[in-house]
Amino acid sequence: MIDAPVATATVIARPSMLVHLADTLEGALSCSREVIDLVVTTFAAGGHLLLEDVPGVGKTTLARAMGRAIGGETNRIQFTPDLLPSDLTGVSIYSQDARDFAFHPGPLFANIVIADEINRANPKTQSAMLEAMNESQISVDGITHVLPDPYFVIATQNPIELEGTYPLPEAQLDRFMTCASFGYPSAQAEAAMLVSSDWSRPLDRVHQICTADEAIAIRAAVRRVALCDAVADYLVAIVQATRSREDIRYGASPRASLHLAAMARAYAFIDGRDFVLPDDVRSSAVPVLAHRLVLRDVGFDSGSLDRARDIISDIVSATSVPKV
Repeated sequence: MIDAPVATATVIARPSMLVHLADTLEGALSCSREVIDLVVTTFAAGGHLLLEDVPGVGKTTLARAMGRAIGGETNRIQFTPDLLPSDLTGVSIYSQDARDFAFHPGPLFANIVIADEINRANPKTQSAMLEAMNESQISVDGITHVLPDPYFVIATQNPIELEGTYPLPEAQLDRFMTCASFGYPSAQAEAAMLVSSDWSRPLDRVHQICTADEAIAIRAAVRRVALCDAVADYLVAIVQATRSREDIRYGASPRASLHLAAMARAYAFIDGRDFVLPDDVRSSAVPVLAHRLVLRDVGFDSGSLDRARDIISDIVSATSVPKV
């Protein structure tokens, strides 16, 4: 058990800090606590998040609220078909005074990057994010630039209004640790939003919960959570099951296994444990694996992700749970 706070240098990483973060977001937003917990856990696990749902349910608002609560620099990018890769990464501009090229960083250089409607950018621009998301660095003109730490990408896309959009390729979907859908708020939550005096300014109720150094310490503590052989075998059995079903053309990748383990460790840390249980893996399986599956005879419509989630749920239910 995690009996005491975990410290990195002079910074303390407390599980209660993440719970406080989720409570703050829940008090300001109308989305479900399940989605908020997933966002916070993904951040703690060191991954990136894809939010997919119909317009107007608060995807961008949640991303902005997360950026404000975490602290550090936050940049929002509105993706459009005419966006160029250099609009994201930055460019080198010649300086007459210095008689040399000076690099001007793009909006990807921030702790929190909100990629709004990412599927509206062309594939060349989308691919500019691959190195940033996977390696936390960007290469421009043969020079590698390290991105800020912590680095967290929250991307949004709408499964409707598909005219003029470019579906994310499987290689980029695999970079997102988790994918979530909001769904519509409950009647009670929607009514409360209508009568609220600050309904148009929900971010006014969000304040900073942790610093960048505390976020780094939390992520380091999550990586130290133990995962025993039995739970690792259980996790691999779930992932391998996605590669042998007839209704799945391409199953989850080895990167998906690493992401699933990272999310399970984060769930354990938030729960105050220094070891992973099978329940942590079960809780993480659908949001980590579903968006990576390439199904047979299914197009890029909103129903394909729902079907993939049902398949992962079936696989989890059919996989024997080890005793630990």
